[in-house]
Amino acid sequence: PEVIDDFVRNFLLRMGMKRTLETFQTEWYEMQQKGQLGEEDTGIVPDAYCSKAKETYVQLQKGRDFHRVNHKRVVQEKNRLITDIKRLKKHYTSYEPTLRLLKQKYEIAMKEKMLTKLERDRAVGQPSFFSTLRNLESGKEVVLPQVAGYREGPTQSALREGRTGKGGEEGKPQATHPQDSEFPSDTRVNPYLTLVKGPPTHLTRTGGFRQTGSIRGHELSVSSVSLHPRKQIAVTTSDDHLWKMWGPSGDIIMTGEGHTDWVSDSDFHPGGAQLATSSGDSCVKIWDFSQASCVLTLSDHTHAVWGVTWHSCGDFLASCSMDNTSKIWDVHSERCRSTLRGHADSVNSIQFLHFANTLLTSSADKTLSLWDARTGLCAQTFYGHMHSVNHAVFNLKGDTIASCDSYGTVKFWDVRHVAPMITVDVGPHPANRVAFDPSGHLLAVASNDGTIKTVEIGTSDVTMLAGHDDAVQAVTFDLGGQFMLSGGSDGTLRVWS
Repeated sequence: PEVIDDFVRNFLLRMGMKRTLETFQTEWYEMQQKGQLGEEDTGIVPDAYCSKAKETYVQLQKGRDFHRVNHKRVVQEKNRLITDIKRLKKHYTSYEPTLRLLKQKYEIAMKEKMLTKLERDRAVGQPSFFSTLRNLESGKEVVLPQVAGYREGPTQSALREGRTGKGGEEGKPQATHPQDSEFPSDTRVNPYLTLVKGPPTHLTRTGGFRQTGSIRGHELSVSSVSLHPRKQIAVTTSDDHLWKMWGPSGDIIMTGEGHTDWVSDSDFHPGGAQLATSSGDSCVKIWDFSQASCVLTLSDHTHAVWGVTWHSCGDFLASCSMDNTSKIWDVHSERCRSTLRGHADSVNSIQFLHFANTLLTSSADKTLSLWDARTGLCAQTFYGHMHSVNHAVFNLKGDTIASCDSYGTVKFWDVRHVAPMITVDVGPHPANRVAFDPSGHLLAVASNDGTIKTVEIGTSDVTMLAGHDDAVQAVTFDLGGQFMLSGGSDGTLRVWS
C-alpha cells in the first residue's frame, strides 16, 4: 500500500540508510520489470520524491525567469546598437562627398604647387635662352652649355626658321617634314661625367641599404619607377592602367588616366615638364604637367609597348614593343622618324646613351643591340645570354652596359671593346630590371623572388635586400646616390637608403 511504501522509503531516507534504500529500490524496480508487481503497486510516487521534484521545478522556474529577463535586456541592447550603427552609417555617408571634395582640392593644390615650381624653373632659365636667341640673330657663334640638353635649345628653333643649327652642316638638305627636328651632334660632353667618382662609403659599408619607407601606391603590380631629373619627385606605373606622381614626403601629386591597358614604363622629359608612358594598349603617350593632361598619343606599334626613353635634347622619343621593333618619334612633327628592325623577338627595353644618339635595346631573342638613331641602323649586337634578356642599361659614364635575363643571369659588357666583362648569377628566379648607381660601382637587380640584389662590380659580391611581399618589378637610383626606389607586384613603392 502507498502509506507503507512511503513509510519505508521516508524512514530509510531519514535514517540515512542510503545503501539499504538503493537495495530496496533495485529490488523494487527489478520486480517491476519482471511484472511481479501490479499497476496499483507501481503507480505510486513517494512524497519524498514529490517534494524534491517540486524544489527542482521551482529552481528551474526561477532560472528560466532570470534568463528571460537577461535575454530581453540583451535584445534591447542589440536593437539599440543596431540603431546607433545605422545612424553612424548615415552620418558617415553624409561626409563622403565632403571628403571626396577635400581630397580633390588637396590634389589640385599639390598640382598647382608643383606647376608653380616648374614655372619658376622655366623663368630662371629664360634669360640664358633669350640671350642665345639674340646671339643667333646677330650672327654670333653660339656655344651651348653642358646642361642645355635639358631644355629645347636653339638647334630646333633655328631649324624651324630655316637655318642650320649646331648639329647640321651648311648645304645639308632639309628634312622631309617641315617640322622635323634635327639630331644634335655626337661631340657633346656628358655632364654626368662629373658625378662619376669612387664608390661612396654608404654603399660599401657593412649592412648596405635598408628600407626607410613604403607607400601602398597601386591596387595592382607596380611595373616601373622613374625619377624627375632635378627634383625628388617619382612616377610609378602600374597594371591598373594608371601612373601616379609622388612628392618627397610620399604625398600623391598627380594621377594619369588615359591608357586602356597596363602601363609598362615611363620616362621624364629632360626638362622635367613632361612625361612619356608606354602601355599594353600599343600606345605611347606624352603628358604635359602644366596642362595636366595627355598632349600627344603615338600609336604606330602593332603590339604592346614595353619601354620608352627620351633623347637628352628632348626632341626625340624612342619606344620598344612586342612587335619585335623599336621606333624613334619626333615630338615636334608628331611622327615616327624611323623603325628599328633586326630583333627576332619582343624588344623588352630601350635606352638612349646619355647625351648621344646611340640607342641600346634588349630582346627576348637573347641579344642586345646598339643603334644609331640618326640612320636607324644597328651598329653592334652583343651575344652571350642563353635566355630572354629582360632589361639592359648604360652606366652614367657610358662605357659599361649591364643586362639581365629571365633566368637571373646578369652580364656586364665593355662598350668600347664590344666584349663581355663579367657574369654574375643571381638566379634561378628571373631578373626583371637593373639599375646602376651614379658611381657605376654598384648594380641593383629587381628579382622575381621578392628581393633586390646589389652587385658590387669590382668584387662581384651579391647582397640581398628583402622587404617586398611579391616579385620586384622595378628599381632605380637617384642621381645623388643617396637612396634607391623599388616597385613590386605587391603594389608598393619602397625607399631604400
